[in-house]
Amino acid sequence: MSPLSKTTNNEPAIFVENLSVKYGEHAVVDNVSFSIEQGKIAAIVGPNGSGKTTLMKAILGLVPSRGEIIVLGQHLHDVRSRVGYVPQRFTFDRDFPITVEEFLNLARSSKCASSRITTVVKEVGLTPLILHKHLGNLSGGQLQRILIAQAILHDPAILFLDEPATGIDVVGETAIHDVIEHLNKEHGTTVLMVSHDIAMISSLVDQVLCLNKKLLCSGPPKKALTQKSLGDLFGSHHSFYEHHQH
Repeated sequence: MSPLSKTTNNEPAIFVENLSVKYGEHAVVDNVSFSIEQGKIAAIVGPNGSGKTTLMKAILGLVPSRGEIIVLGQHLHDVRSRVGYVPQRFTFDRDFPITVEEFLNLARSSKCASSRITTVVKEVGLTPLILHKHLGNLSGGQLQRILIAQAILHDPAILFLDEPATGIDVVGETAIHDVIEHLNKEHGTTVLMVSHDIAMISSLVDQVLCLNKKLLCSGPPKKALTQKSLGDLFGSHHSFYEHHQH
């Protein structure tokens, strides 16, 4: 698929205005507004407990919220089939005898050819041999890539990833980022991810959303991630080190 084939108009991929999420009287996300262009990679960054996952779940309609959320120019329920999602935690019984191929088949609709399973496994940088392995025998990095493969089975226009590299070593994290970059560059997939590792994602994303209940900064990493904005976001006692990839 060509990178332009998913961009049918000039509408933002995601448009959020005055979005708030409250648990009782406590605001977890407070009056947040932003937009993400189609075909871009964006990341929500911030300290633990800042509302990053809650914001993503609100956009996906998984938690109740107030405000306006428009996805691909429409309300989410009208474009849900064009959205892929990988949650932060995927828990399952690792002793359950299900192969990777069986797991992916469970997510495949009748409109999706069975050959698509092999295609998406290759898209995430794995070989078809992994299809015969039991899901519980995969490493953390392999499992995460299979979850991404499941999320892109139906060729979504937008991919939501909540902390995709959590619990994975640096090599595995780099592999995940390579997959994200491939999907974005080769297929025009818009990506919105939650991340705590600013140094790693700063060279990957087009836009950062600095969140600590309120949106404290938004824009390209080099412009948005200033010492002041990082101090406001994490506190003045934190230091920021730029990560250089070789």
